[in-house]
Amino acid sequence: MAVLVLMQGDITRLAVDAIVNAANSSLLGGGGVDGAIHRAAGPALLEECRGIAAARRNQPGGACPTGEAVITGPGRLSCKRVIHTVGPVWHGGAQGEPKLLAACYRNSLLLAEEAGLTSIAFPNISTGVYGYPKADAAAIAVQTVKASLPETPGIKQVMFVCYDQENYGIYKEFTGLW
Repeated sequence: MAVLVLMQGDITRLAVDAIVNAANSSLLGGGGVDGAIHRAAGPALLEECRGIAAARRNQPGGACPTGEAVITGPGRLSCKRVIHTVGPVWHGGAQGEPKLLAACYRNSLLLAEEAGLTSIAFPNISTGVYGYPKADAAAIAVQTVKASLPETPGIKQVMFVCYDQENYGIYKEFTGLW
């Protein structure tokens, strides 16, 4: 069974097998975590994302529809791979947002398992400009990861990386593990 770790810090500085990017559906960078990852990774990541976007340009929902995930190289990052997933924009919860957010975590873990990766770091998906309530998002993240681990036995470590103190406190209070 995987070890769950909570930390506050900068996900772009981690030397884990995979970091998860809270991407937008174009995969071409943006603000928040997405922008930070693209800036730290450099132009190679953007080029690879452009290739994926071009190959999927006629796909409904963009290059990476909400809830799905794709994997790329790391560019200049210290990790081995970057898994890009698109979280839902919060519209009050009645438009399938919880299911879509859970799919982000599950699909990212499945991609990591498929790629033979053993450690993965997640940011707080959808809690920034997408407006997902932070406590609800934390509950979904932890519950989904725990429920997905039996399907991903190769994953040995899952990190929840909170950039700010507010999210860190929510995860710490919610889980009671750290």
